[in-house]
Amino acid sequence: MSIKLTKRVAADIMKRGETSIRIKPSAIDDAKKAITRDDVKELIKSGNIYAMAEKHNVSKYGKSLKKKRAEGRKRGPGKKKGTKKTRSTANHMKRMRSQRRILAALKSDKTINNEQYKEFYALVKGGTFQTKLTLLNHIRSKGVEISDERLEKLKHI
Repeated sequence: MSIKLTKRVAADIMKRGETSIRIKPSAIDDAKKAITRDDVKELIKSGNIYAMAEKHNVSKYGKSLKKKRAEGRKRGPGKKKGTKKTRSTANHMKRMRSQRRILAALKSDKTINNEQYKEFYALVKGGTFQTKLTLLNHIRSKGVEISDERLEKLKHI
């Protein structure tokens, strides 16, 4: 494998740009001999191939803004665009995804059948349940057998 190809493979493995990849001069022969991705991974592990530190170009003004915001400045009502609800949509999505993960786990275990899955999925989509526990309690109330041990595991999915 040529040096150029080795660098490209290393960049792909390290998830960095090709220009940031460096090969130690003493390891150039080893880099040329590297044939597979595993060979390149070994060179990375041994430190013969490495990536330069990432640059973070931040302007002087940006640094001062960051410092002020860390102190709590520039965060008042005049800086806020959108309602309180629109500024916190991530929580809604986080809750919905966790509830959907529970439903998927129950369906894959064959604890609930496809019809029940669709029914509960629609309720989750509608925002019926505030927490994972309320969803699990509702599923139990509909006659689905979930042991206490299984319930504890599902709470932490």
